[in-house]
Amino acid sequence: MWNEILNDLWRVYRGRLLGSVFGLFIGAMFLILGFLQTIFLLICISAGFFIGNKIDKKEDLLEWLDRLLPPGYHK
Repeated sequence: MWNEILNDLWRVYRGRLLGSVFGLFIGAMFLILGFLQTIFLLICISAGFFIGNKIDKKEDLLEWLDRLLPPGYHK
């Protein structure tokens, strides 16, 4: 019975639940680490997620670097 209730709550309110947990996590990080360290941590996590997403999709990272950096920068 509880499993059905939790599944229904997850299906209907997934975004709200994930947003609330994420907000709680970020709030705790602000309290523990401070503002700038938390922002740095979020930037590092976002960069890791972005690079991992590119690798999962089998996209070429060097091609992406060619578009991002000046010509001939990484060679």
